[in-house]
Amino acid sequence: MAKKITKPEKKPAKAAKAPKSSKIKAIVNFFKSNQFKYTLGAFLLLFSGYMAVAFISYIFSGAVDQSKLDMPLGEFIDPSVEVQNFAGKGGAYLSEQFINLGFGFPSFFFILIFFVAALNLFGYKEIRFWKTFLFSVLWMLWSSIALALLLNMTSGDNFLYVGGMYGFIFSSVLSSFLGAIGATLILVFLLFLLLVITFRQFVPWFSQLIAKKDKDPSVTGALEEMPQAEVAPLQQIEDPSISKVIHEDDQIEAIFDPDSPDEDFEIEDTISRKDVELSIEDMLFDEEPEAKKPAPEKTKSKTKEPELHINEKVVDEMADEEVTPVMEDYDPTLDLSSYKYPTLDLLDDHASGNAEVSNEELISNKNKIVETLRHYKIEITKIRATIGPTITLYEIVPAPGIRIAKIKNLEDDIALSLSALGIRIIAPIPGRGTIGIEVPNQKPEIVSMRSIIGSKKFQESTAELPIALGKTISNETFMVDLTKMPHILVAGATGQGKSVGLNAIITSLLYKKHPSQLKFVLVDPKKVELNLYASLEKHFLAKMPDEEDAIITDIQKVKNTLNSVNIEMDTRYDLLKKAHVRNITEYNAKFISRRLNPEKGHRYLPYIVVVVDEFADLIMTAGKEIELPIARIAQLARAVGIHMVIATQRPSINIITGVIKANFPTRIAFKVASMIDSRTILDTPGANQLIGKGDMLVSSGSTMTRVQCAFVDTPEVERICEFVAEQRGYSTAFLLPDYVGENDGGLAEVDLKNRDEMFEEAARLIVANQVGSTSMIQRKFSIGYNRAGRLMDQLEAAGIVGPSEGSKARQVLIQDEYSLEQLLNGIK
Repeated sequence: MAKKITKPEKKPAKAAKAPKSSKIKAIVNFFKSNQFKYTLGAFLLLFSGYMAVAFISYIFSGAVDQSKLDMPLGEFIDPSVEVQNFAGKGGAYLSEQFINLGFGFPSFFFILIFFVAALNLFGYKEIRFWKTFLFSVLWMLWSSIALALLLNMTSGDNFLYVGGMYGFIFSSVLSSFLGAIGATLILVFLLFLLLVITFRQFVPWFSQLIAKKDKDPSVTGALEEMPQAEVAPLQQIEDPSISKVIHEDDQIEAIFDPDSPDEDFEIEDTISRKDVELSIEDMLFDEEPEAKKPAPEKTKSKTKEPELHINEKVVDEMADEEVTPVMEDYDPTLDLSSYKYPTLDLLDDHASGNAEVSNEELISNKNKIVETLRHYKIEITKIRATIGPTITLYEIVPAPGIRIAKIKNLEDDIALSLSALGIRIIAPIPGRGTIGIEVPNQKPEIVSMRSIIGSKKFQESTAELPIALGKTISNETFMVDLTKMPHILVAGATGQGKSVGLNAIITSLLYKKHPSQLKFVLVDPKKVELNLYASLEKHFLAKMPDEEDAIITDIQKVKNTLNSVNIEMDTRYDLLKKAHVRNITEYNAKFISRRLNPEKGHRYLPYIVVVVDEFADLIMTAGKEIELPIARIAQLARAVGIHMVIATQRPSINIITGVIKANFPTRIAFKVASMIDSRTILDTPGANQLIGKGDMLVSSGSTMTRVQCAFVDTPEVERICEFVAEQRGYSTAFLLPDYVGENDGGLAEVDLKNRDEMFEEAARLIVANQVGSTSMIQRKFSIGYNRAGRLMDQLEAAGIVGPSEGSKARQVLIQDEYSLEQLLNGIK
C-alpha cells in the first residue's frame, strides 16, 4: 500500500520542468510567428533599399570620400567630418566594406539576396530564397574574380577596385599559378558551367547554335571527302520508312562528325530526327557529281515518303495548340472580386490565463475516485487523466472480474465524493477498452471563437461547408462538414448556449465562404436572435422577391419561404437531370469548366443553409404546414446543396417527431433538464449530466463526442457583419422562387396592361399543348422560374388557365387557337 501512495507523489517533480519547456516553446513559437517574420522582412526590405542608395552613390562620390574613409573609425564618426554619399557616413562605410574591401561591383548581389529574403518572409514564395542565395553567391564570386583579372590586364588607375579586394586576391593567385591565359580559360570554363547550372534553356540554345553550324557548306565539304563505301549503305536502304531512317540515324551521326559524339547527342535532343533525316538527304544530293545522278534519283524516290509533309504535321500540331485556346474557367466570385474575408482581429480572445488544472486537483480527484470505488470493493489496475477545457476525463481499467454495470451505477456516489456539479460515466469507451469518468474542472476555460477560427485545422480545411464548433476533451479543434452531415438538429434548455452555438455555425461559414458560394435563409420567430445578420442581405442572405426583410419572422411568411425553398430544390434537381450529374459538386464543376450552356437555363448554384430558430414555436403555431416542407427538404435537398440547421429549446416528442429525427442524423444537445429530454434528442441519456455554458454532446451516427462550444459574443458578430456589409455587394438579396399561398390574394394585383413580352407566345403554347404548367413555360422559353410564375399568373388573370391545384397542372380554359386570338384581341 505504501508503494502505491508514493508513486503519484513523484509526478509533480516531473511536472516542475514544464515551465522551462514552455518558455523554450514560447520562444520558438515567437520566432515562427508572423509578427517576427513580417518585422524581419520589413527590416530587410528597407535595408536592401538603403544599400542600393549607398552603393550607387558610392560609385559617384567615392573618390571625394576616399580620404575620409581612410581615417580611423574614431575620427571618421566625428560630426565635423562630412561625406558626399547620399546614405551618409553609414552608407559610405558600408559601400567601402562591401565594394572596395569586399567583392567590388558584384556586391550588388547582396541587395538582391536581402530583397528576396524579405519577399519570402512576407509569404511570397514564387522566388526561392536558397536558390537565389546560392546562384547569387556563385555569380558574385565569378564576376568579382573576372573583373579583377580584367582590371589587372588593362592596368587602370582608380580609387575603386572594380572586382573588390577578394577578387584581386583570387585573381592574383590564379595568375601566378596558371598565368593570364590559363586563368582566363579557367574563368571561361566556370562561366560555361554557371550558365548550364543557372539557366535551363542554355543547353538547348547552345545545341541549336551548333546544329545550325553543322548545316553550313563546310559540313558538305567534309562529306565530299568521305569514301564512297561509307555513304553507299545509307543510300541503299531497302525500306525508306521513317522508322528505318531513325534506326540508321546513329550511323549517320557517326559519319557526320566522329570526333564529337557529345554534340551529336545534343543535336538528337534538340532537333527532331525527321529534320536530321531531311537535312542529311539534301546534303547527299548536293555532293553527288552529275555522272552519278541516277543513283540519287532512286534514293530520292525511295526516301520521298519521309517528305510527305512531316514538317507540316509538326506545324499543324503547334497551330492546333495556338488556334484552339482553352477557355478560362468560369469564376463565380468575379462579380465581387474585391470581396475580403473577415479577419481574426474582429474576434476577441476570451481565454482566461488561470484556467489550468493543477496537479493537486488531478491527484485529489484520482484519489477520491479510487477511494470511492474501493468502498464498493471495486479495484482498478490503471488510471489515466485527459485534461479538457471544461472537464477532465479519467480513464480507468478495472481489475478482472469487475462488472461494468456495477461501476456505472455509482455515478451519484462518485459525484458526491468529488463535490462536482455532475459527472458522466462512459462504460466502456468505444475502441479503448477502458471506462471513462468525466469530471468538471474547478476552473473551466472559455473556448474563444478566435482560437478556433485561427487554428491550423480550420484554416487548412478543404471541406465544402466547414463548421468549427469548439474543442473536445483532448483540446483538439472539433470540426464538421455540413455537406456530409447533412442537416443539424440543435436542442437545449434556455440559457445553455444554444444561440451561441448557432452563431458559431454561421460565423464559421462566413469566415470560409464567398458570398457567391453560400446563401442563408434565416427564420427567427423570436425576432431578435438572428436580427444581427440583417445587414448581410446583399451578400449572404436569400429571400422571396416581394419580401422586405431578409430575416423571416412572420409565421405565414415562414410557410411560404419553406415552400419556396422546396420549389428551388425541385428546380435544381431539373438542372442536375439536364446536366447528367448526381450532386451539386459535379454540377458546379461542369458549369465552372464551361460545359453547361447558361442560355439553356443553367447557372452556378450556391449552397443554401436554412437556419430555423425556435422550431417548437413554429410547430405549435402551424404544425404540419411547417413540418412537411422541412421534412421534404431534409429528405431530398442534400444532393442539390440545401442544408438545414434547426434549433429548439423544447425537445419533447410532439416537437421533435419521428419524421424530423429520421432525417436529422446529426444532433447537438446542450444541457437539458431530464433524462427523457436527452433520450428524445440523442436516443440516449447524457445531455442531462452536462454542466451548461456551452457544454454539449454532438451525435453523428453511432459516434458521440463531448465538445465545449466556442464562445462568440454579440459585439463580435456585429463587427463581422459590419465588416462584410461595408463592402460592395449584389444589387439585391438572392431571390428564391415565387410562392403564392392559398390565402394570398396574388391575382388581384396582376395588371394586364403591363403584360410580359412573352405573354402571347406563352398563351399559344399553353393552348396548343392543353397543359397549364409553369415548368413547361420555363423550359420552352429558357427563362427563370420567377418570370414563368408571373406569366402563369397573368394567364390566369386573363382567363386562359384556371387556378393553381397544388402540384397538378392547371386546367386550360381556352380549347382552340381561334378563341385564344379573339381573347387576345379583346385584351389589346
